[in-house]
Amino acid sequence: MKVTLRELTKEFPSRNKKSKEKVVAVNNFTFEIPDGKLVGLLGPSGCGKSTTLNLISGLEKPTRGRVFFGEEDVTDLPPEVRGVGLVFQNYALYPHMTVLQNILFPLQNLKGDKKLTKEQMLQKANEAAKLVQIGELLERRPSELSGGQQQRVAIARALVKMPRILLLDEPLSNLDARLRLQTREELRRIQRETGITTVFVTHDQEEAMSISDMIVVMRSGVLEQLGLPQDVYDDPENLFVAKFLGTPPINVFAGEVKNGGLYIGKQRVLSVRGAGDGSVTVGIRPEGFIPREGGALTCGLTAVEVMGRDTSVVCTHPNSLNSGIRAIISSESRHGVGGDTVSFDLKPSKVHLFGVVNENRIRAELTPPESEAGA
Repeated sequence: MKVTLRELTKEFPSRNKKSKEKVVAVNNFTFEIPDGKLVGLLGPSGCGKSTTLNLISGLEKPTRGRVFFGEEDVTDLPPEVRGVGLVFQNYALYPHMTVLQNILFPLQNLKGDKKLTKEQMLQKANEAAKLVQIGELLERRPSELSGGQQQRVAIARALVKMPRILLLDEPLSNLDARLRLQTREELRRIQRETGITTVFVTHDQEEAMSISDMIVVMRSGVLEQLGLPQDVYDDPENLFVAKFLGTPPINVFAGEVKNGGLYIGKQRVLSVRGAGDGSVTVGIRPEGFIPREGGALTCGLTAVEVMGRDTSVVCTHPNSLNSGIRAIISSESRHGVGGDTVSFDLKPSKVHLFGVVNENRIRAELTPPESEAGA
């Protein structure tokens, strides 16, 4: 089921009783969620992710704009008739009921021509339990389950009616790191097996990028960028998106374009075409550094951290706008990295330029310094 949000806006009254200015949680939100895809809504806390989810589900009414499921305008429909399944951060299981009873509960409330026989309900509940791999836990109560098992029960309860849309609001945030990894892989498997259009809200960019078909990056209720996860990472529209995506985060420098070159400090690190002279903000992904004696960019060496397959080179530069610089290199490349300084060449595809004031991406062609290119 395709979901379309059209100029969706949600305003709340200000908490300051003296102020009449409203709080805009979602601001003119327009995008389409393709049928059968898993879309990650991503952004910092308070950016409007959960409000957007509540507008899709019908738990909140928009101030302006419309919500469509397929070609059907569902903006004015209550949540119970929209055909959505909801999974929240706190699971919201009934503690006095068994796992089976929790899963059956949505089916027992069906009315009219949707009402099922007891046998049909049991069949659907067992199918949902099998899908999330908790078939052997049906007689237990929530207090007898681990956090990951409780989350699976909540997902089975949301899936048992085979909703048109599945909405997940930070469903993994209460789990430990290892269980989060395992459960997000399960979520991806379940979504692929069911083919249900799914919207997944998280502030964890690694989580969103690992399982989503498409990500939507939000800030202060505004859609900053949407696209395939790798495309958004490789081609950010602005500095906010570039800084929000990536672990370790992108390295940011004060730079300058002059005479066809990109300078960080006094060093010409790349050649530039298509950008006017002037100050710029330079973003370099951690994997964009190539250690080389006499390289284009020289930094002060702080530490070399070996992490198995990769090595993290921690360094400093007077033009760095981060507290420190992290370069991720292969472990084979770390030999020869030592002393007080380290020099790098830069991979042009991993370097992005942004406006100093508006922080929007400056689209320019970056190539190795002319001296190296002609070598």
